[in-house]
Amino acid sequence: MTLATSNPLLATWDTPYGLPPFDRVKPEHFKPAFDAAFAEHRAELDAIASSPQPADFDNTVAAFDRAGRALARLDGLFYNLTSSETSPALQAVERELAAPVAAHNSAIYMHAALFKRIDGLHGKRHALGLNAEQVRLLERIHLDFVRAGAKLDAKAQARYAQVMERQAQLSTTFAQNVLADESGYRLLLRTEEDLAGLPDFVRAAARQAAVDRGIADAHVITLSRSHIVPFLTFSSRRDLREQAYKAWTTRGEHDGEHDNRPIAREILTLRREQVRLHGYANYADYGLADTMAGKASAVSDLLMKVWVPAKKALAEERTALKAMQLSLGESHEIEAWDWRYVAEKVRQVRYDLDEASVKPYFPLDRMVEAVFDCAQRLFGIRFVEQPQIKVYHPDVKVYEVRGASDQLVGVFLHDNFARPSKRSGAWMSSYRLQSRHGGQDVLPIVVNNNNFAKGAPGQPTLLSFDDARTLFHEFGHGLHGLLSNVSFERLSGTNVLRDFVELPSQIFENWLAEPEVLKKHARHYQSGEPIPDALVKRLEDARNFNQGYETIRYTASALVDMAIHSQEAAEAPDIVAFEAAELERIGMPRGVGMNHRLPHFQHLFSGSSYAAGYYVYLWAEVLDADGYDAFAEAGNPFDAQTAHRLRQFIYSSGNSLEPGKAFEAFRGRGPTVQAMLRKRGLLETAPG
Repeated sequence: MTLATSNPLLATWDTPYGLPPFDRVKPEHFKPAFDAAFAEHRAELDAIASSPQPADFDNTVAAFDRAGRALARLDGLFYNLTSSETSPALQAVERELAAPVAAHNSAIYMHAALFKRIDGLHGKRHALGLNAEQVRLLERIHLDFVRAGAKLDAKAQARYAQVMERQAQLSTTFAQNVLADESGYRLLLRTEEDLAGLPDFVRAAARQAAVDRGIADAHVITLSRSHIVPFLTFSSRRDLREQAYKAWTTRGEHDGEHDNRPIAREILTLRREQVRLHGYANYADYGLADTMAGKASAVSDLLMKVWVPAKKALAEERTALKAMQLSLGESHEIEAWDWRYVAEKVRQVRYDLDEASVKPYFPLDRMVEAVFDCAQRLFGIRFVEQPQIKVYHPDVKVYEVRGASDQLVGVFLHDNFARPSKRSGAWMSSYRLQSRHGGQDVLPIVVNNNNFAKGAPGQPTLLSFDDARTLFHEFGHGLHGLLSNVSFERLSGTNVLRDFVELPSQIFENWLAEPEVLKKHARHYQSGEPIPDALVKRLEDARNFNQGYETIRYTASALVDMAIHSQEAAEAPDIVAFEAAELERIGMPRGVGMNHRLPHFQHLFSGSSYAAGYYVYLWAEVLDADGYDAFAEAGNPFDAQTAHRLRQFIYSSGNSLEPGKAFEAFRGRGPTVQAMLRKRGLLETAPG
């Protein structure tokens, strides 16, 4: 038996839509498959570089884009599994592969003969008779090479490759450490006193978590956001709230094998060395050079436009919370584990609104129907479930995505529930990117991951309004991949500048709050009755409630990210001490906390995509708030002409257009910040 026949990853994938053969894959298959894919990719690149034909777009640039498809197929499977359905054996392979994968990437972009051909074409790109997309591809590939070290001398390249390999190893360890802390924590609630204050939906989710973990006669709170946030919101046991909050916020910050403090510090030190080789003073300057923002001052300007008014809004919120505390007979200082609990009491009184009255109208199945319906009304696509197709976990649903003429345009996987083998958070990724080569359409395979607390058997999974917003957000990313309509994989879908990538996701959130969407899809899971108009009105009235708190938590994390990546010392500081000092410097209000503390800030340290880049959610919010106003101006949230422009220039164009020009083509002008400030309820208090 040959390696190709014994290893399903090396054989032809005789599966529907070219999905991976999930049922036949074992962890031990990956290392030999990657070795073979590396060799195949290197041979393809060597053939391009050594071609006797003069370099042209087709035989060099387009050929480079086509190369490595076997490796890309393998990447798509492996890294989706390590995020969504990992195991100790798979984690061991992930650690083993971290350095070889990084070394292969360095070998690609430091291939001198290949870069010589690309560099030559880049220098005369406007004289080659290329169309706009071809020029964009050539420019992006050339920049990829340069930013990966192609122009460094041989000695610097050798050190650069070592630095990148070590970073890959450390980032893998960082992510695995966070997962270990998350999956290992269990707050056991055994008595009615332990459960005090928790509504039925929180109790049901906690009981199901206990059942899933084989724990009898107890309820379990995990560190999944869909568990911890409701517990902090409703539990009247202040001592247990404090215990749970501290466990949540100290992930990665414990002595022992899962301590991320030295890991993050070494990553930062290596990033400093990496960018010094490029001639940059700090990592932020390097990271922002290839963004819409362009430089740190533009990021700081935007963050401070919300930081200052958010602090004023927070002070007003704190006054309301203190008054509520006094009415409850409490006088202690409001700590971070108290804020959500007291704020919920204020929300209930001020808006006659509480989570327990909202969640019955937001069953997961109905909300999935809502995102599909909005996509169909906007873009003419349908999602057709394929229940016969089994993938990597029984909870994952598979859909065909069909266009207006019933043509297949992609495949969508929906993975919605939290489990110990899955990392926290919510994200979209791809098993295969859309492209076209030689008239052959390559259809995308996209997956959305969420971490909702699963309902008990026979019971629906009920979402909070924030959960439903997350569902819409990730689906917006999914549409960005599914609706991609470009020729080249490098420009496909979400392969855009990182402060543009959140626009398609964040603008899609807006449809959740549209009254006609709520009336159609937000129906009581028992009676089927649509959400009452009065409740819709209360949700709208409460839209900006606690916005100062939420804005401070996000902006503090973004400011700390920018600060620590702006350091110029050769050795990175102690991350916990730095974080505390920076929060004091910017005047972080007491009792609020950050969205992500550095020891578990996976956006920054489980990879580099969001390093010096956590600001991108706010940058994209400027675009999405202004962009969604186009539908308001048209007088219809499903206006056909506006939706057509949104699809053409935002969802389908990938990186084939410069993002500023793409937004202007959709909106008719550049964005302004006022719509975002108004959306957050901060416009009146914003500085001039």
